[in-house]
Amino acid sequence: MKRKQFVVIGLGRFGSAIAKELYELGNDVLAIDADEDRIQEISNDVTHAVQADATDENSLRTLGISNFDVAVVTIGSNVQASVMAALLVKDLGVKYIITKAQNELHAKLLSKLGVDRIIFPERDMGIRVAHNLVSSNILDYIELSSDYSIAEIKTPTEWIGKTLKELNMRSNYGINVMAVKRDNDVNVSPSADDVIVEGDVIVAIGGAEEINKIEKIVT
Repeated sequence: MKRKQFVVIGLGRFGSAIAKELYELGNDVLAIDADEDRIQEISNDVTHAVQADATDENSLRTLGISNFDVAVVTIGSNVQASVMAALLVKDLGVKYIITKAQNELHAKLLSKLGVDRIIFPERDMGIRVAHNLVSSNILDYIELSSDYSIAEIKTPTEWIGKTLKELNMRSNYGINVMAVKRDNDVNVSPSADDVIVEGDVIVAIGGAEEINKIEKIVT
């Protein structure tokens, strides 16, 4: 799979998880946040981590944003900063832009800017929308690029009772687990010793091809 360059702007829980997993999948990842503590926390888990104001055009230009394939803007509650960052990365020539929206009005503003994909992480992760067929066990699907996606996967029978370490998702299936949903609880960044039980929903990131293969084995 072709190595891509991703820039992730905003390192809250959602943004940090995406940045780390994309890096683990072998991509170049630039992580940007105005908070120095967040930069320090993620510095060893991405290609580059930079403290910068994503609403400042000169800062983004200096970082070479125009060379990136995909920008993921996951700035938290500051709608103005989110819109400005999305506008700037688009103007600077990033090919594909994904932006986290706080509400429908925020989404409309982003849509008018020509953002390629608008996501509602808190809402979308809780809505079970079939990715393919009605009988599909891919419950929800977020396309990060033509190569990578995040998917909610209904636990296959053969995974039940096994730990994440035993399942070795990355080696066996080409996906990385971001979270495990159990009833109304979401375990973000589960440990290798966590056991999968019947009814669990796996939130994973991986290549489109790998996600499609998972869909075929789920029963």
